[in-house]
Amino acid sequence: MAHGHGTGGHDDGCGVNSQPRTRREALRTMGAGFGMMAFAQMVGASIAEASSSVLSSMGERVIKPDFKPRAKHVIFLFMNGGVSQVDTFDPKPELDKYDGKPIPNAIKTERKTGSLMKSPFKFSRYGKSGLEVSELFPEVGSIADDICVIRSMHTEIPNHEPSLLIMNTGHIQPGRPSMGAWLTYGLGTENKNLPGFVVLCPDQPTVVGPPLWSNGFLPAMHQGTFIADKAPRLEEEFDPYELIPNIHSDSTSLTDQRKEVDLVEKLNRLRMQRVGPNDEELEGAIKAMETAYRMQTEAPDVFDIRKESEATQRLYGPGSTARGCLMAVRLVEKGVRMVQVYYAKGDPWDHHDDINRHRVNARHSDRAFAAVVKDLKSRGLLDDTLVVCGTEFGRTPVLETGGGGAGGRVTNGRDHNPHGFSIWLAGGGVKGGMTYGRTDDFGFKVAENPVHIHDLHATILHLLGINHEKLTYNYSGRDFRLTDVAGKVIHDIIA
Repeated sequence: MAHGHGTGGHDDGCGVNSQPRTRREALRTMGAGFGMMAFAQMVGASIAEASSSVLSSMGERVIKPDFKPRAKHVIFLFMNGGVSQVDTFDPKPELDKYDGKPIPNAIKTERKTGSLMKSPFKFSRYGKSGLEVSELFPEVGSIADDICVIRSMHTEIPNHEPSLLIMNTGHIQPGRPSMGAWLTYGLGTENKNLPGFVVLCPDQPTVVGPPLWSNGFLPAMHQGTFIADKAPRLEEEFDPYELIPNIHSDSTSLTDQRKEVDLVEKLNRLRMQRVGPNDEELEGAIKAMETAYRMQTEAPDVFDIRKESEATQRLYGPGSTARGCLMAVRLVEKGVRMVQVYYAKGDPWDHHDDINRHRVNARHSDRAFAAVVKDLKSRGLLDDTLVVCGTEFGRTPVLETGGGGAGGRVTNGRDHNPHGFSIWLAGGGVKGGMTYGRTDDFGFKVAENPVHIHDLHATILHLLGINHEKLTYNYSGRDFRLTDVAGKVIHDIIA
């Protein structure tokens, strides 16, 4: 009978006192060693897989691009709450014509609704392309020739939580890795002193919160780093050290902290030698501590937007959304893979009672959103950065007559609508000055070139050089991916 080598006073044979401490020791003792043979085969497969990868600047394994990437970074501007497509980027003359009349075909909505309601906002054509944009977003209209508006987005469920989850993670239930986590898992980051995935918002966004930027079952180091910026105005003096809790210590020098980090890492590495090299949680903790230490020197600088010129700060304007947008550009300039900017806490675009409230939100975001594209272009970063501006679902073309903020009254608000809504993209290999897809005459349902969330995710990954069907992670006995078992690349919008 074959026997392993004894360690630490334990017999690896089949004696009564044999107590394997690790899975490897157990495999050596089971089935006359055949378990270890299977383990060796698994190791060989892992080595073969590793041979098809490269190392990032952080020394982690990353997947080789399946083809030449058009983009290296993603900025996701998120208007959480549900933006009305027929009041922003999808004009419907039929709504003007039939305003106040019942919709010809019965529609099913989350809440009780009434007659058709025309948009209170005027649409104009912008740029050489003549792209139609409402008066809510004149600054975005000024970059019309740089953006592609997808008017045929759709999703499954008309509730905020599952719609937010699928837009961010590709699944309607929590627990899956976010898109930013998948990107850093597949591509790593270009700056070892900063997180690869950063989330910005004045306060914790939406009722969902951290599951929207979670690493899920991916290694812990791929979780998004959430930064809350509660300062009310861009021009107000603020301390960038306050944005990230515990980023700076007044009692311990960087030299002493370096010694502490090195000691903890050494202890963790010793433990990994004993329990095996595949402890992902421990490996994630080691990398997180190392990144946290390095962030002390670079993070405060990149978040200090006071270092930008007055002209640049005026370009973005005042407010937390403007500040988040400017920080996002500075972060991708420093090599961060993905930055997500939420508009505000909760569901601020969720206007069941009066769609005119879109005016306030648009006033706070229009200038800043356009500035992201203009600023990236001036810095020479637009070609390498994909900008996505979207929401979790759209709104109905009819009046909401009960429930929620309406309180049972007939109002000027609109209900949730997952059947057809709009988002726009810019840079990163996307064609500008165009629309893709179409909703019906009233803007309720997709009528042409439907684009599901999985299709959007597949296209984003494609633009970053990744075949969405190949970016997988084996967990709980099956291979998972961002696009689940669906998704097709929208080649028509790629330049």
